[in-house]
Amino acid sequence: EWASQFLRMWRVSGPNMCGALRGAGIEMSDWKAASMRNRSYECYFQRIYERDEVRPLSSTFVKVRGNETGDVVDIRAKIIGPATDAKGHLAPAVLRIFEIIVKQACWRDFEDTLASIQNLRNVEYERFGSYLSFTREAGSENNFNFVLGLKATSDSQVRTKTYFSPERWLATTDPRLTDSLGTSLSASCAQ
Repeated sequence: EWASQFLRMWRVSGPNMCGALRGAGIEMSDWKAASMRNRSYECYFQRIYERDEVRPLSSTFVKVRGNETGDVVDIRAKIIGPATDAKGHLAPAVLRIFEIIVKQACWRDFEDTLASIQNLRNVEYERFGSYLSFTREAGSENNFNFVLGLKATSDSQVRTKTYFSPERWLATTDPRLTDSLGTSLSASCAQ
């Protein structure tokens, strides 16, 4: 928890993020290798609601990308021609996807971005080496891109990332510590 105050870390694994979305009724694929020769792992959801002969006119796409150990690299989404209510707000079923992603990331200050997403307004938010972007696609009135990820930008963030990196941790022979460290990724956010 102290590390995330200086530099954010994912507090959820890729398989758990995919499971949380699946548990909310979003038909995410299983967490698996992106291709046979690739070490990237992912799960995704795609739904095309309406299309013409050439392309989708209304669709939702979500992808959680990571690595073979389950670490999340980033989460991306694209919505085309999103359904809205009478006030122009994003349909609750699609907004729910973003609510789950933000909740599972455990970065509570990012919850403020959900109002902009609901109202289909551009929002770009960066804190402690993490970023969230929900923007209207250039040249399109009705296409939106979403990205949530980590990016150490300043020298102090790069130093903090290196300092708190699990690769620098010493191995333990105490199985109680190994078990508690292994389950910390699946734990919910501290209240």
